[in-house]
Amino acid sequence: MTRPAGLAPEMTDMMVQTLRQVVQRELPDARVLELDEKDLFPHDLIEKLLSPEVGLHLIFLPESAGGLGGGARDICRVSEEMAAVDLGVATAFLAICLGTDPILVGGTEAQKNLWLPRIAQGLIVAYGVTEPEAGSNVAALKTIAEPVADAAGRVTAYRLNGAKQWITNGGVAQLYTILAKAPGGPTFFIVERGTPGLSAGKKEEKHGIRASNTASVILEDVVVPAENLVGGVEGEGLKQANAVFGYTRLMVGAFGLGCGQGALDRALRYGKERIQFGAPLVEKEGYLLKLIVPPWIDLCAGRAYVEDIALRIDGGEDGLQVEGSIAKLWCTEAGNRAADAAIQALGGYGYSREYMVEKMRRDVRITSIYEGTSEIQQNIIGVFRWKETVRGKGEIYAAMAAACDDAHAARPDCGGDLAAAALRGLGDVILDAHETKAIRHQIVQFSLADVACRCEVASALARKAVRLAAAGDAEATLFAAASRVFARQAVQAVAAAAVAVATGFSTGDDLANVRRGRDLAARIEGRIGPGALAGLWTDLTVVGDLLKQRG
Repeated sequence: MTRPAGLAPEMTDMMVQTLRQVVQRELPDARVLELDEKDLFPHDLIEKLLSPEVGLHLIFLPESAGGLGGGARDICRVSEEMAAVDLGVATAFLAICLGTDPILVGGTEAQKNLWLPRIAQGLIVAYGVTEPEAGSNVAALKTIAEPVADAAGRVTAYRLNGAKQWITNGGVAQLYTILAKAPGGPTFFIVERGTPGLSAGKKEEKHGIRASNTASVILEDVVVPAENLVGGVEGEGLKQANAVFGYTRLMVGAFGLGCGQGALDRALRYGKERIQFGAPLVEKEGYLLKLIVPPWIDLCAGRAYVEDIALRIDGGEDGLQVEGSIAKLWCTEAGNRAADAAIQALGGYGYSREYMVEKMRRDVRITSIYEGTSEIQQNIIGVFRWKETVRGKGEIYAAMAAACDDAHAARPDCGGDLAAAALRGLGDVILDAHETKAIRHQIVQFSLADVACRCEVASALARKAVRLAAAGDAEATLFAAASRVFARQAVQAVAAAAVAVATGFSTGDDLANVRRGRDLAARIEGRIGPGALAGLWTDLTVVGDLLKQRG
């Protein structure tokens, strides 16, 4: 799927500034907490954001439909900004984007010309795919689309019957894109609110993102014109859905970053203000180097990766579904860890509903579930990176490592050598797991998927650190230290995986596997200089000291 190259940086800055102004006025902490407590969908705020004065949704619509033609990087930046304030409101906007995507990627020109301008005018859209029994396995859907023919045998309409569950905007949408099983296979249909037989079911009482509307959608003999079959050809639904996964999962990754960063920023401010044992908490190593710096580095690394993949999407590159899964898995899990650390940092206050971090921790939890659970992402990453590595005899990670070699040559202080060693070692571990058939165990695939995330994200962070250093950016020192920390951890994670994969299904007396795993781990760590792993806590302190200086 080719997406627009994106907005000029000045336009994106203006969109973000407008969003901040509206949020500051319309969503102070007190109202955010009220929406959460009362489980309210903020119709007035959503209408304001969709209004011509703000038009936030226009960023993901093409200029030909009255939109702004924003690219993936623009949308991820806005998504992160929204999630830092209220992930429920951000989720409502994701659903509008997601519900529009089948039309964008699969619609006929007539369908795009009809529906996209209407969406640009402010329609709330819902994406109707998930079902009570199908869950993440969209191929198992049970909603049926039965053709309705006229006297001459021509199909003029479709009759939809079934139920959708966990549908964001399900009870408030004015337009739905519904996936149903037609005779030719899974197919998207455009269904307007008010169509006879279409109704919203039970509103879900959720753990978090309570400002979003989540409800089931019931379809009972819902008749839609044949012209509402997206693309005009049956059986294209899964292809259309898969075409945007790399993109929409990147957005959810940005949600994880935003919500986690918002909570962590509050913890950092609290640590500067809270005096314990005669000094601010942030001056305590146990506070700063345990609860603030590690999750901040994880989010920083995830953001570098999201930016990298978004630019590749904006450049017209297709087939980035695995990269979308890596972005979602790393960033959402990092967001969860950051919000959890924020609660710990505030102590009893963090556990109280009076403080925002408690809500943010509940909100961010959904990011590792919706748009494909973390386990779905581990499965995708584990299987596809295994097959790519074996098919190319490790070339995929050798190529990534070469890019890190170049980064290291340009700036030896940014951890490129460590990231390169981790990537080459990961390729070796995957090939070893394939040779011994350990990779056939799903838990091995999942474990290596986690390591692959860390290594590929480390590459993005190292290359970003080099770019900032070359540009003389004010934060170059901060990012260089963060990259060194993260890349060290990547090497250590790969070495540990080498041992775990070799021994995880061995018996206690199977010393050959133990030796093989240890030898492989030693070779991985041997690719770097003997002192390369030294200085972890020193660099954590560098990052912490620089974070303390931030406003």
